[in-house]
Amino acid sequence: MAAALPPPECVLCHRSDTSLDGCGPMLQVDGVCAHVHCLRCCVCRKKGATVACWQKRCSRRFHLPCSSQRGCISQFFGDYSSFCWEHRPQQSVETLQEGHTTCIICMEVVEDSLSYTTMVCPSCKHAWFHRGCIQGQALRAGLRHFACPHCRDRERFLPEMLQMGIRVPNKKPAWEQDEEEEPALPQLYGRCDARQCLYRGGREQWQEEG
Repeated sequence: MAAALPPPECVLCHRSDTSLDGCGPMLQVDGVCAHVHCLRCCVCRKKGATVACWQKRCSRRFHLPCSSQRGCISQFFGDYSSFCWEHRPQQSVETLQEGHTTCIICMEVVEDSLSYTTMVCPSCKHAWFHRGCIQGQALRAGLRHFACPHCRDRERFLPEMLQMGIRVPNKKPAWEQDEEEEPALPQLYGRCDARQCLYRGGREQWQEEG
């Protein structure tokens, strides 16, 4: 008697069970198997969701572009883990704002406490900023120059921002790239092309004026 074949495994969550854990029934097309809910984004409810929450037994999956709409994060280092809004890491800095606090980058008002969109430097605890603003700074500064915009700390600031899902590319800062790409100044044409040049100094010379 032939041995029974193992049940098909979902290519996304790598589990074969179809129990009531949120993944739903298994679909199989051309030998490729996946749970119904593993293919559906928990944010926009459309198909093609391939980013999974790393929390054990959490069945939430989402498109990477949809993640910010519900407060999901993806970490761009180490294991490149992703987390849904319920299981994402949180900043644990103990600090209080003084009155209406503004973002140190865009100068717009931030929320009155830490959240997905409002963050703070874990070192000086005075620099508050929007997630989108600090992400923009990280993309411009690159890994070697990314630091707190207030105290310039990197030792605590950089690991915490990476942990919170801020992507810091390993590249030259934008200002160095701009200098390299700056076109050379055009050279002035320095020869008279008239049939009969009247300047005593010759065709290759010119007056300072005129």
